[in-house]
Amino acid sequence: MNRIISGFLLLLLVTNSAYSATLSGELKDSAGAAVSDAVITATPTQGGLPSLSPQQPKSLDQINREFVSHVLVIRTGESVIFPNNDKTKHHVYSFSPAHRFEIKLYSGVPSEPITFNTPGVVVLGCNIHDWMVGYIVVTDTPYFAKTDASGHWSIELPVNEYKLTLWHENLDEPDASVSKIIKVIEGNSVINDTVSLKPNRRSGKPPSTLQEQGYQSEP
Repeated sequence: MNRIISGFLLLLLVTNSAYSATLSGELKDSAGAAVSDAVITATPTQGGLPSLSPQQPKSLDQINREFVSHVLVIRTGESVIFPNNDKTKHHVYSFSPAHRFEIKLYSGVPSEPITFNTPGVVVLGCNIHDWMVGYIVVTDTPYFAKTDASGHWSIELPVNEYKLTLWHENLDEPDASVSKIIKVIEGNSVINDTVSLKPNRRSGKPPSTLQEQGYQSEP
């Protein structure tokens, strides 16, 4: 970050060889709990970015009336397919400026993937199941990671100076993100920061009453 974040812990380890480096870290909130589904991107401040080679579409499933994964990270220009693995139909949409689209009521696998050509955060919803929410983070840089259930992440990248950006849906900052400039050089570096997370108003999961009923008789 451009300014000091308060309320969560970021541990950043930087290790390098003559040709490449590994950034790794652990993300925690102010209570010391691991933070999952945070996205860390590293964008070089000097030199260009590697071009995007042809890629198979990424997959963002709908399982048990949830988006799986809750957060997907892709490069600008990549495509995503939205398989529906539920017995009920879904109507996936986004009104986000980075990419507005909708896939009207459908089952199975849509015939065409959706291509995301603008960087930004795309918030997903379902017109049938209001609680469903997911995120696609579209980034120009190929150097990114997402924290796992333990709050850990790791990025392989060349030695350089980078704008390191952290995004999380509940981060208590404008645009839910913070950035800072770091220089990746040979040696090790540890950064300890704290940030605050807003209460999680929408988990993306079905209401507890529906979870208790199971999914065999879903609407």
